[in-house]
Amino acid sequence: MNQVRLVFLGTSAGTPSRERNLAAVALVMDGRTLLFDCGEGTQQQILRSSVRAGAIEAIFISHMHGDHLYGLPGLLATMSLHGRAEPLAVFGPERVAHYLRGVYEASYAHTSFDLTIHAVFDGAAIGRDGYDVYAQLLDHTAPCLGYCVIEHDRPGTFDVARAEALGIPAGPLYGALQKGSDVALDDGRVVRSAEVVGPPRPGRRAVYCTDTRPCRAAVELARGADILVHEATYGADMAAEAGVRRLVLTHISPRYSDAAPLLAEARAIFANTELAADFAEIRA
Repeated sequence: MNQVRLVFLGTSAGTPSRERNLAAVALVMDGRTLLFDCGEGTQQQILRSSVRAGAIEAIFISHMHGDHLYGLPGLLATMSLHGRAEPLAVFGPERVAHYLRGVYEASYAHTSFDLTIHAVFDGAAIGRDGYDVYAQLLDHTAPCLGYCVIEHDRPGTFDVARAEALGIPAGPLYGALQKGSDVALDDGRVVRSAEVVGPPRPGRRAVYCTDTRPCRAAVELARGADILVHEATYGADMAAEAGVRRLVLTHISPRYSDAAPLLAEARAIFANTELAADFAEIRA
């Protein structure tokens, strides 16, 4: 079954607290993992979570403030020490490349794998295998990007009972039908894919917006999202206007020893709101 889940690795803002590490959230799609932001200590959070560092195929940095970035060099260094061979792509503001270059030169570091760093600008559309990522510039004290991940449409649901009733033997023919191909049976009958496979299912949308004041770009990026991960200050109004299905608040200020009032305030505006906690897992 195609599964999409969010794993929160750090949910604090600015500085860590006893309960919350700095910003990082993993989006896991059938075992493939995208990491959004990488605050200090993220690699240690990964070790305590269900996320496999080796499954991370791309990292998306929202902006250059340290609580979203300082864990990146350490995570990349550990991947190299563990002998990673798979390529890794890092996306973010153009200063990400300057930052990593400076760290690597100063610390005599290198990677064991092909590392590519891509500057992302307002309105960027990033095509990937099985999904696309769209970026919008938000409203923060530093250039800050929000990201929307949209899965490619998925095949319709395969009706096993119908296939059995038609006498289709289990095995490769099931796979061919699932992929949209018609198949010929040994008795000469031709079974069309549409007879046993439902209509295509639209890909799910997950949006990550953090450290932003209310802005039109965030609303448009989040429009129609299945799940919106948003910083805790302004998320509820935006979620209601954008018509998202679920809102998850993160980037919680350490001054809140109890964040329950934030959740209650948000739910008064947008009922389907959840409050992220470190190591929480939410299915999209």
